[in-house]
Amino acid sequence: MELTRQREAFGWTKRELGARADLHPARVGVIENGRVIPYPVELERLARALGFKGEPAALIEEADDGAA
Repeated sequence: MELTRQREAFGWTKRELGARADLHPARVGVIENGRVIPYPVELERLARALGFKGEPAALIEEADDGAA
């Protein structure tokens, strides 16, 4: 998932991203695991915390790792 890729690129834990996005770390985890569909406001907070320039909804798309 793009969210996980972005978070790991910063070397942040779910706890750290949660603190920066004002979300509980467990909420970050269930979003990353695809267990819940995040509210638009949550995606906006995550995108802002990460400095993500694309559409916030792109954070929950599967990252293309190039494997085929």
